[in-house]
Amino acid sequence: MIAKTEEDFNGLKEIGKICGAIRDELVHRTKPGITTKELDEIAGEMFEKAGAQSAPKGVYDFPGYTCISINEEVAHGIPGDRTIQEGDLVNIDVSGSKNGYFADTGISFVVGNGESISQKVCEVAKEAFYAGLEKAKPGSKLSGLGKAAHNVAKQHGLTVVKNLTGHGIGRSIHEAPDHILNYYSRWDDEILKDGMVIAFEPFISTLEEEVFQSEDGWTFLTDESIVAQYEHTIILTKEGPIITTL
Repeated sequence: MIAKTEEDFNGLKEIGKICGAIRDELVHRTKPGITTKELDEIAGEMFEKAGAQSAPKGVYDFPGYTCISINEEVAHGIPGDRTIQEGDLVNIDVSGSKNGYFADTGISFVVGNGESISQKVCEVAKEAFYAGLEKAKPGSKLSGLGKAAHNVAKQHGLTVVKNLTGHGIGRSIHEAPDHILNYYSRWDDEILKDGMVIAFEPFISTLEEEVFQSEDGWTFLTDESIVAQYEHTIILTKEGPIITTL
């Protein structure tokens, strides 16, 4: 989507704020002993109160309002009876729509306190996002975002997941550009445009560069890596990027 009107900007900011608030509330409520289903029900209540709809449920008939993934689950985890434990690496991904505008945001974090490799990977994912954000300018190449994210990963002795990508967003949950890689590809030479709306989401990994899909048909898994994601919806403008989901 190319945001052009005041209505576009206001609509994108409104649903971005809603999705960001749901994400933050679920992070706050994630404590040892709670189930992913209980967290998801909180999200459902918040969507309803805000007059918004869950994108995965509404668009793809996903069995949950949000995607909640734990440890070996990297993305698109189905909320259920799994109980969260101290030290778990949790990813909460919230996407939704209101009045025809969409937003998508996600964050990985470690439950509880203490230094760990999981904590480091989460911090690097955030750092990679902001490195890519500096390249998110109209007139620049799309490939610059992934190159910046991958460089940050390598600086920390880590890598990126190559078969999960960001995407365009705005009037639907997934639209052009259909992928925003987390690494550099010289074939990815699309020029970013003023008003373009994207969801940028680096996935940082300790080892593996590809994840595989579970038998449930939704969840993406890793064999032996720790993986963290950091995602926001962004409107690109000549004055600088607007993060709608902060």
